[in-house]
Amino acid sequence: MTKRKLRIGLIGSGFMGRTHAFGYSTASKVFDLPFQPELVCLADISEEAAARAAGALGFARSTGDWRALVTDPDIDVINITAPNALHKEMALAAITEGKHVYCEKPLAPLAADAREMAEAAEARGVKTQVGFNYLCNPMFALARDMIAAGELGEIRGYRGLHAEDYMADATSPFTFRLDPAGGGALADIGSHALATAEYLMGPAAGAITQVMGDCVTVIGSRPDGKGGTRAVQVDDIGRAFLRFENGATGSVEGNWIATGRTMQHDFEIYGTKGALAFTQQRFNELHFFSSADARGRKGFRRIEAGPDHAPYGLFCVAPGHQLGFNDLKAIEVARYLEALAGNQPEPFNFRAGLRIQTLVEAIHASSRAAAWRDVPTDRALHRQEYRQHEQA
Repeated sequence: MTKRKLRIGLIGSGFMGRTHAFGYSTASKVFDLPFQPELVCLADISEEAAARAAGALGFARSTGDWRALVTDPDIDVINITAPNALHKEMALAAITEGKHVYCEKPLAPLAADAREMAEAAEARGVKTQVGFNYLCNPMFALARDMIAAGELGEIRGYRGLHAEDYMADATSPFTFRLDPAGGGALADIGSHALATAEYLMGPAAGAITQVMGDCVTVIGSRPDGKGGTRAVQVDDIGRAFLRFENGATGSVEGNWIATGRTMQHDFEIYGTKGALAFTQQRFNELHFFSSADARGRKGFRRIEAGPDHAPYGLFCVAPGHQLGFNDLKAIEVARYLEALAGNQPEPFNFRAGLRIQTLVEAIHASSRAAAWRDVPTDRALHRQEYRQHEQA
């Protein structure tokens, strides 16, 4: 039977734009999808840039006007990989047109904007996805299942970190990431650490209920590209102590000036019966410590990703041959398409994206006040429990 086509429009062809395009192509070959994705049109900053990218990435058409893409009746899903400050305008325009929207994180510069986007999507009845593809790692699902099954016992502590060095050079120019209306390391990459914390800890420890933030601007000005400099008002490092519903405590850090770190997305989880440790730099491995091991035999054991950890086996039949970053995006694409078909809940919708932005803003507010800050929990969201662990 010929599958119905799902017509895709992509805004932006940079790092994440390419990743989205690769994700659709790979997902079409690896998964038995409910639709056949069709790369219809790509929008970019100019007609020339859009045409080049469309040709390279396999889109049938291109445009230099994202508004034309959003109103195109031949497109079902709008993928937004533009700068963060543009997400709201683009998403709301797409929602108004009745399009489903797949937007890269962070969802919006401000929690108020994210809430408006989530409520608009819910009112219009369209389905949404926020790009947190690290959560699609089979090792994350395994860790979550082990925690939920009680293999670590009562959860006591959590440590999370996302560190890179792409902003470490003080002579690198001012970019959209430094926009005062919601940029900064905590929002840009610390959001990954926060999403991971709640995804993993949710079944056993519950949501984050309180934060104590410390957000620091290390590089106070950047070249403005016009021969002068521009003051930086956002954080280069954002840290927070955390308290969870069950009384567990922890910490997270987002750091984009971590010299020498090109990708460090790590977590450690400590319970009464055991512990887990993970680093994105070896993201096909999970390390598990069990207190039940005999004396003289105790230590962290390496669990290697393989076909037993779905959907790894759809990519490769041999253990130890490893998934890659773009494979995680393909898994995310597949799960979103299953949600569009009504086969499962939205894996990480705009309401979940709002939750992360709420945490980011609470940490910023706590840092300014030098005081603990309460974070209200969204019970409906946490009943959904970040459905990334469900298989496509």
